[in-house]
Amino acid sequence: MKALIYVQHLLGTGHVVRAAALARALAVRDVETVLVSGNRVPPTVAIDGFSVIELPAARSSDDRFSAVVDEAGRPIDDRWKARRRNRVLSVFDETGPDILLTETWPFGRNAFAFELEPLMQAAKGVVPRPIVAASVRDILVRKNDAKKERRMAERAHATCDLVLVHGDPAFVRFEDSFPFAAEIAGLIRYTGYIDTGAGTPEPPDGDGDGEVVVSCGGGAVGAALLETALAARALSARAGRLRWRVLVGTDLDDLVLAGLKTSAGDRIVVERARRDFPGLLKRARLSVSQCGYNTAVDVLAAGCAAVFVPFARGAETEQTQRAEALAARGLATVVPEADMTPDRLATGIDAALDLPKAALTLDRDGARTSADLLIEAVDTLRNRTA
Repeated sequence: MKALIYVQHLLGTGHVVRAAALARALAVRDVETVLVSGNRVPPTVAIDGFSVIELPAARSSDDRFSAVVDEAGRPIDDRWKARRRNRVLSVFDETGPDILLTETWPFGRNAFAFELEPLMQAAKGVVPRPIVAASVRDILVRKNDAKKERRMAERAHATCDLVLVHGDPAFVRFEDSFPFAAEIAGLIRYTGYIDTGAGTPEPPDGDGDGEVVVSCGGGAVGAALLETALAARALSARAGRLRWRVLVGTDLDDLVLAGLKTSAGDRIVVERARRDFPGLLKRARLSVSQCGYNTAVDVLAAGCAAVFVPFARGAETEQTQRAEALAARGLATVVPEADMTPDRLATGIDAALDLPKAALTLDRDGARTSADLLIEAVDTLRNRTA
């Protein structure tokens, strides 16, 4: 059995981290898997067991997703799009997948319809055809235009056999962020959360023990959070004497890393993001972070106190919705990004350390369940057409 996974991350790296986890889960079930990435795969992502093909890289021009640019920062044009589209289609032809999995599409990535719509047509045109599935987070970014959300549902009906929602309905349901979920209810399968921290290495002895771990994921945003956190340390009554570890995302400039190191005082470690981040959290006293999908799951798995500063620039709603849902269950404090100052962040840190111990038991076996659902769907289709 063969699988082809398409993923395009534009700003943060969470999308490709989850896609790689799905690729590993398929690979251990003897599915020959190819991951096609529309951007560079970060060095912190484990890619053992499957093949990776990097397309000509595309990313967001800024933190508000105002335009898509190529690796050199130039706006993508028709010639660039044709080159990418031809490469995607040739990989599909060469792979001959039984499973075609698209990360986010058709619930986002509309800027890449120029290659994804032809890919869907190609999948329809081969015999035997592959199972087509969409891989989506627990929470979608809300759209201001209901017509756009309805179009997502229509595209899912037209192209997908399955919509894999990587969440647990006991915590948040898909319809909480997607008003047309009922129209595609027959396609939706909740997989549980994908715990991308499973199988990551243990940190060296002492690293993380009783620390405040400040992170911003692996993407190109978050410098303001890291800088504000360093300024908040001296203002915190509860955390000022603890050792702090500040992890700088792999896509943040080296000048940001150097500046943070220069401003760091005693008992503050500033370094690049690490693959053993989940292990650091399990030893930590407190996590200070944004509220992206992967980081939130890592924090819940670790059970440490948490302050979330959800990314909310532009029209982004997903992280705020997730952070507020966690705070409502007494699992974290939230400092809105627009209101973040050293004083307010210090107050949030002290409040998080004062929260009574709370627990939320979530299904975090989403990678394995997703792989099983996809393989089962292929078997069912083969039996139906035999």
